[in-house]
Amino acid sequence: FRPAVAQEIIRDVLQKHLEGLVYNPESTVQWTREIAEDVRKQLKGEEQFDSRYKFVVQVLVGEQRGQGFKLGCRCLWDTDTDAFAEEVYTTDSFFCVVTAYGLYHY
Repeated sequence: FRPAVAQEIIRDVLQKHLEGLVYNPESTVQWTREIAEDVRKQLKGEEQFDSRYKFVVQVLVGEQRGQGFKLGCRCLWDTDTDAFAEEVYTTDSFFCVVTAYGLYHY
């Protein structure tokens, strides 16, 4: 799993899906679903990743009000093969954090 390649994919997907949008709480469910599916499909289709990799994509969208937040995760994985990539997209009205985990299936 190459985090730099995955991060570029995530960045492109976020730009495609969120550019020009304004925060709307009713729309965020659809945004998160579409972004997660698109990132996962593109990661699975990436030739640089072995087909034995399984991908987990987490998407968080929140309203931008100047607040801080903490996001944590615990995973059990093989440090030789498994990794993650993360990208943050922000506008004046919302933020979006996407984390993609690449887990090698033996």
